Amino acid sequence: MKIAIGLTALLLALPTALTVPVPQRPAPEAFVAAGSGPAGPEVSMSSVRGSPGAPAVPAPTWDWPLSPRPAVLRGFDPPAKPWLSGHRGVDIEAAYDGAPMFSPEAGTVSFVGVVVDRPVITIDHGNGLRSSFEPVASALTAGAAVAKGDILGRVQIGHCGPAPPCLHWGVRRGEDYVNPLAFVMDLRPSVLLPPLVTGPG
Repeated sequence: MKIAIGLTALLLALPTALTVPVPQRPAPEAFVAAGSGPAGPEVSMSSVRGSPGAPAVPAPTWDWPLSPRPAVLRGFDPPAKPWLSGHRGVDIEAAYDGAPMFSPEAGTVSFVGVVVDRPVITIDHGNGLRSSFEPVASALTAGAAVAKGDILGRVQIGHCGPAPPCLHWGVRRGEDYVNPLAFVMDLRPSVLLPPLVTGPG
């Protein structure tokens, strides 16, 4: 009788003992999309979105400002607060010193000049979007209209050291920095779906 009672108690406790905790599925933000370029860095969703509270960037419709498609030497890493250090754009590799730099989208030249010690050109694309490039020597002047693919100037040595020559590209929407790569690449997150479970038969 004692054996039967003990066996019954064991069987009642068995389902609890064999219960295996199921891991929680991560939120979509836990997954990142790897860039598909030559140096495709891993890009976090916070980098895609830009500053906290900034609106999402549109689907990629712009062209790369360098040809052939450049390697990304340093990715977008905006600071948590505007006054903190960070990288408010991307550095992309130019094929050679003096390589032509193209307008990624149509717009109007809003600034050409030297900032600190580097030549800079800024294009206003409308809708609050502005691209800035440095170091770029340009013969254009403020107010000039440019079409997508127009040559804006030529990349100069200086931003990434003596080699390789590189272009720093920053994009702002209003006062918020956003990831320039989101305008030329699909950076939407890859979300892993659970395996499909089929019934018997």
